[in-house]
Amino acid sequence: MSGSNVWHRSREKLRRFPEFFAQCAEEAAAYGKCVAATTVSKQELKKDHCAKEFAALKTCFSNATVQALKLA
Repeated sequence: MSGSNVWHRSREKLRRFPEFFAQCAEEAAAYGKCVAATTVSKQELKKDHCAKEFAALKTCFSNATVQALKLA
């Protein structure tokens, strides 16, 4: 496996990140609201507090990536 090929794939994913993010706007907003609500008045975000929202966002990104790769 060529090292340059790994970097090319990584750069390609980062280049397309805004496209994937746009497809997951609803999930990203829900996760952001959860984090913001949890950290009001300088409270620390506890592990797994927004796990449900994060899992939904992660699933959306994964699905968007897989779908984009199928179309490519």
